[in-house]
Amino acid sequence: MNILYGVPGEGLGHATRSKVVIRYLLDQGHNVCVVSSSRAYQMLAANFPGRVHEIRGFHLAYKHLAVSKSRTAALTLRSAPESLRVNFAKYRELLCDFQPDLVISDFESFSYFFAKWKRLPLISIDNMQIISRTQLDITVPASERTNLALARQVVRAKLPRSQRYFITTFFQLPITRENTTLVPPIIRPEILAAQSTVGNHVLVYQSATTQKDLVPLLQSLPGQEFRVYGFNKEEGHGNVQLRAFSEQGFIDDLASARAVITNGGFSLISEAVYLHKPICAIPIPAQFEQFLNAAQVEKLGYGRHFAALTADNVKAFLYDLSGFEEALASYQQHGNDLLFNELDKALETISEVVL
Repeated sequence: MNILYGVPGEGLGHATRSKVVIRYLLDQGHNVCVVSSSRAYQMLAANFPGRVHEIRGFHLAYKHLAVSKSRTAALTLRSAPESLRVNFAKYRELLCDFQPDLVISDFESFSYFFAKWKRLPLISIDNMQIISRTQLDITVPASERTNLALARQVVRAKLPRSQRYFITTFFQLPITRENTTLVPPIIRPEILAAQSTVGNHVLVYQSATTQKDLVPLLQSLPGQEFRVYGFNKEEGHGNVQLRAFSEQGFIDDLASARAVITNGGFSLISEAVYLHKPICAIPIPAQFEQFLNAAQVEKLGYGRHFAALTADNVKAFLYDLSGFEEALASYQQHGNDLLFNELDKALETISEVVL
């Protein structure tokens, strides 16, 4: 089957997860063509030479460690004319080079519009649809209700009327819409192969934020060892070690960590849950999906959810590690088998119609 696969360029989490599914589809004998942008395009092009097309994507703008709605809107409007020109040319290029039977999108719009234009069946595989296709079971404070409403509007506008929705999640919620299946998070092979141990260090990950007082904050806890990723520096500051980017180094430090401090990003939280690592989650403000992930971490007993990273919050988190470890011990996931089995059945059903 010829499959067009759309991957958004914002961040590398979608690309890392999509890479696993794309590799599986190729191993199953499908012919896959990928569209993506920015750093995700670069990573996927390096892994799948000759199969990845570059498009113009949508990007978030930040101000004071939070998503800025006004700056994001301005950035989108400013780049829209050139993005439309580039993407329209890519539509024509794809029509000449590739005739897909099916489109799969990981919350990516170019592939969605291509599917609708060519009247092709569409499958959604992502974690974001949980916001609009399930019933939430957490208390949403007043400060987050506007963010929830906005997130629902955005998610509902993405990939409407797809044939199937596979939602990757480490927590279970009641499904409220048809053609929807919850599956465990997509775990990359390197994490599946990692041997989880309990070392002395705490892994700290900073992504979109650049919290300038992070190092002195962690230094105020001299009895703890911290290995920090996100600044892309190799420096020692007493009990705080800044780590330059290294995929294998990060995996090794994650697999041997006693705990993880991160934002509310889905990928790292999912990998930490899979490896049974207690999590201290501080979601980026104005991103409801991150708030939801962090709230579920605390609801399930896998760690703590804080609005801000402070020395007292870190102390409170580290004090309760044994209880978090006990809750995490009950989490079980058999690799990516469930998603792959469900995807195979969906592809077989669709192929009977389109081929």
